[in-house]
Amino acid sequence: MELDPDTCHAALRARDRRFDGVFFVGVTSTGVYCRPICPARLPGRTRCRYFTRAAHAELAGFRACLRCRPELAPGRGTVDAVPALARAALARIDAGYLDERSVEALADRLGVTARHLRRSVVAELGASPLALAQTRRLALAKQLLHDSRLPITDVAFAAGFASLRRFHAAFHARFGRPPAALRRAIADPAARVDVVTLRLDHRPPLHWPALLAFLAARAIPGVEQIDGDRYRRTAAIDGRVGWLAVRPVAARPAVELTLSAGLVPRLAAVVARVRALLDLDAHPAAIADALGRDPRLADAIAARPGLRVPGCFDGFELAVRAVLGQQVSVAAASTLAGRLVAQLGAPLADPPPGWPACRFPTAAEVVAAGAARIAAIGLPRARAEAIVALARAVDAGLELVPGADPATTMAALTDLPGIGPWTASYLAMRALRWPDAFPAGDLIIRRALGVTTTAAAERAAAAFRPWRAYATVHLWAASAPTPSRTR
Repeated sequence: MELDPDTCHAALRARDRRFDGVFFVGVTSTGVYCRPICPARLPGRTRCRYFTRAAHAELAGFRACLRCRPELAPGRGTVDAVPALARAALARIDAGYLDERSVEALADRLGVTARHLRRSVVAELGASPLALAQTRRLALAKQLLHDSRLPITDVAFAAGFASLRRFHAAFHARFGRPPAALRRAIADPAARVDVVTLRLDHRPPLHWPALLAFLAARAIPGVEQIDGDRYRRTAAIDGRVGWLAVRPVAARPAVELTLSAGLVPRLAAVVARVRALLDLDAHPAAIADALGRDPRLADAIAARPGLRVPGCFDGFELAVRAVLGQQVSVAAASTLAGRLVAQLGAPLADPPPGWPACRFPTAAEVVAAGAARIAAIGLPRARAEAIVALARAVDAGLELVPGADPATTMAALTDLPGIGPWTASYLAMRALRWPDAFPAGDLIIRRALGVTTTAAAERAAAAFRPWRAYATVHLWAASAPTPSRTR
């Protein structure tokens, strides 16, 4: 799947970061593919082939550049015009779904046949589900060899390979050398072995202070914490528990992710969740260009370049926090969430001193606790029952994850007791990562748009499509310090 050569070569010549991750260039004379920001000498136009995804370049026989490291390129983001099925499949593949499960299991999860899933993914993304998964595994393995001191066996399993033999064979076939050769060439012998630190690149700008302030105001005591310019939290994914921290990298458009050894077996999922939490795959220039032409948003966008839609690390955690926040202040909702964690959460074995030390309870644990125990944290009985109903739905298969269909998921949410359109839209923004989600009933939004009804807000915001979620966070930020009571 190739792109317009003239447009791509112009971006390549300019080293334009707006195109980082949007396309890759394969150089026929070297057999290497690069990011458009690669510092290597500009190849001649006739020696370049352009691809929309790394997997396409690798299927064409190119290997990843060791200088610009294509595995670090930001993703294409949820705003791309990819049909729902392919988008949902890709989100799960990027999070490591196929590392321990089959394409048939993924198809069943998405409610289609395996044949239909394969055909749809190839038609829309240019590669099969297994090819996309293999590209992701090799990219993650390459990054771990570059940036960590994990033993090569641990690298193989952390990247999602089922066996060391398969890892060696796939790595040698793709890069023309064994993993140990890359490790000897570039590894930092001073790097720690008890934690893993990775660089996650993004397209600039990123308004880190605004993003951190939003997360700080909603941090769940015992689970999340802001320390200076760093976000810290506990995490539990498929039985693996640990801690992680994220902070900006001063010298380049990237953040640094550090996580404990306990989460390494779920590394792909951790990386995918952190990218979603921080909206690292956004296209800020495209968003600002589209929204900045509207006089209602121009000043807000100019004041906060690179403002992102804060996501979440766990959709169920966010949903519970949103229900707890109904009819109370942001601070009160955090207090209630902290009490819930103290009641039902489980402590980590060895968190760093002073760090969050408890994981958020699972949906199954909330169901088992029952409404009476949850109400004891200071909730009305009806709201406690709403939380149990939500937990029961998630435990039964309701997915609050990037790539889930917004219309279907929002309908399922509003069918639950205690969850209305505002909460469903809020979860679509932050958990589903739907860039056009819009909580039209929000009081602050209606005031900012100069309207008094939800229907009028929908009409007034029509010009913001397909970026209404970004318009929402800009309007919220411009309205500070009087945030909505229910956010």
